[in-house]
Amino acid sequence: MPTNRDLVALDAEAVRTSVDMVARATAGDLDRPTPCAGWTLRDLLGHMAAQHHGFAAASRGEADIAVWRPRPLGDDPVGAYREAARHVLEAFAVDGVAQRAFPLPEIRDGGPFPGTQAVSFHFIDYVVHSWDVARTLGRPVTFDPELLDVALAVARAVPGGEARSGPGAAFAPAVTSQDGSRLDEIVALLGRSPAWRPVSV
Repeated sequence: MPTNRDLVALDAEAVRTSVDMVARATAGDLDRPTPCAGWTLRDLLGHMAAQHHGFAAASRGEADIAVWRPRPLGDDPVGAYREAARHVLEAFAVDGVAQRAFPLPEIRDGGPFPGTQAVSFHFIDYVVHSWDVARTLGRPVTFDPELLDVALAVARAVPGGEARSGPGAAFAPAVTSQDGSRLDEIVALLGRSPAWRPVSV
């Protein structure tokens, strides 16, 4: 695994990639289905923005579950998402953030979790969500090999079994991946089919 500083930098790279992908969406794309079962792109953006706000609050030691709930994205969902991403990037850029204890009320018993582990949770989410958005829009997404190496290690460490099947599970059970890319392997480990395509694309 990378150093704490490197993990924060890799997380920032994943978040910036998600912003770049979201910026490609138009108003007509917001009702498209996504690889997240039952969610449109609008739903996914609401979730992604809420997670940014939640993790930013957790980095300051705040444990209010209300912060984690999706909020209306208004007339400019892309802009609202970009602002949420800016918020978490600024929060994680504070010196020593990876050494802090993060209360994460949506995960298991709520923690607190070691900062490095919490940042790794956020990091893997935004690698996968960048793929979700890209696949929804029918566009490619790429990451540096170093980032994918770390993301694969994190994905392999995510617990399986019943934790993947209950209500509100963060990830679906792993699916079989044919010999595809490193990113394909990561998303398959976390319950997405690398072959997923929206019907309309």
